Amino acid sequence: MCHSLVNKYNVAGPRYTSYPTVPYWDVNTFSLQQWKNSVRQSFEESNTNEGLSLYLHLPFCESLCTFCGCHKRITKRHEVELPYIKALIKEWSLYRNLFGVKPKIKELHLGGGTPTFFSPENLKFLISELLKVSELAENYEFSFEGHPNNTTESHLQTLFDLGFRRVSYGVQDYNLKVQKAINRVQPFENVKRATELAREIGYTSIGHDIIFGLPFQTEADVITTIKKTESLMPDRIAFYSYAHVPWIKGNGQRGFKDEDLPSGDSKRQQYETGKHLLELAGYIEIGMDHFALKKDSLYKAMQNQTLHRNFMGYTASKTQAMIGIGVSSISDSWYGFAQNVKSIEDYYHLIEEGIIPVYRGHMLSDEDLVIRQHILNLMCHFKTSWLNEKMTFPELQEILIKLKEFEQDGLLEFKRKQVSVTDKGKPFIRNICMAFDLLLQRKKPDTQLFSMTI
Repeated sequence: MCHSLVNKYNVAGPRYTSYPTVPYWDVNTFSLQQWKNSVRQSFEESNTNEGLSLYLHLPFCESLCTFCGCHKRITKRHEVELPYIKALIKEWSLYRNLFGVKPKIKELHLGGGTPTFFSPENLKFLISELLKVSELAENYEFSFEGHPNNTTESHLQTLFDLGFRRVSYGVQDYNLKVQKAINRVQPFENVKRATELAREIGYTSIGHDIIFGLPFQTEADVITTIKKTESLMPDRIAFYSYAHVPWIKGNGQRGFKDEDLPSGDSKRQQYETGKHLLELAGYIEIGMDHFALKKDSLYKAMQNQTLHRNFMGYTASKTQAMIGIGVSSISDSWYGFAQNVKSIEDYYHLIEEGIIPVYRGHMLSDEDLVIRQHILNLMCHFKTSWLNEKMTFPELQEILIKLKEFEQDGLLEFKRKQVSVTDKGKPFIRNICMAFDLLLQRKKPDTQLFSMTI
């Protein structure tokens, strides 16, 4: 990795789980009624064929991990489980009232927080109630995020019996000093136990999440973590950069000093070393920050050009509509985005009033839809094209001029009305997408909104 390129392109930038990115949503013209209309439209267009994705945000954690950027509520009181589950079920009924017919679920994902904070019995009640009033699409996929320290055999078996076949475990790093700095102490033995249990029960896709760029983390730590991970051979691995955004997440990311973080060059070297080791072990790089074995659905989706990216990250199949329920969840109707309130108390109040608990959102313009597709193409397939007249827009020529600099640096190649990212350019995919981000270019932020791209 060329140090001059790292220095040149290590700037603050979005991860592009959406376009427009959340800071550029036009919240002033957004309304709940517009959102409902867009959900109905998307449902009518897509439910018969592909179905929809359902994301459930389960926000409770027993302790605070200081690397985490997710919305959570720290508590050891497990009596909070059932009231929250009942609210989720009611929110789903509010959405179902918009549809008129039974929705077809293609993907269902439990995120958090810590989904395995909830007891197996309560998770069974939640999923069973949701499925009673829904249909399942062909080749549906259910997945959940498990904490290696508290995911039990009962959790795994209960969810497996409900149709779950994919689980991901947050590993981060195996160095105890790093684990203490991020307040996430979990021995390798716990990860090994949770991984092997899932495999024995029959899960077909087991994932591990590994982070580079953590406080006190060194290249040697990354090597150790990946070597230990290789001994378990999970089906897919998320190997991604720590997003240091304490100005957004407050004290949750102030468990260490800024000077305890690796430099941009060190962080990039951690990535390059980790990527090399993963490839030697048989993992194929998928999109940005993901690796999978050839037998995994994520690799097959890349090969079939069906890889998709949304607020849940990379998924093996695209659904036009993704409904997020629970506090802080973000939904995507393709024509609009909407985010739920972040306070559990506000969430309960709105649900009791029979109101879909959205507090902000954005309706996509014609221009937004075109730019969104270009960015999705780049993030999922490392290429995009404007051969189709519908993929052009007035500023396209200006963007192509900006992309010439990436071409000169060997990061992308031009072909007739198409641009393709080179292997050298893949680590800089966020920067390349930023060249298409018209809203970011029109209004440069006065303060830092995003994590660094390197």
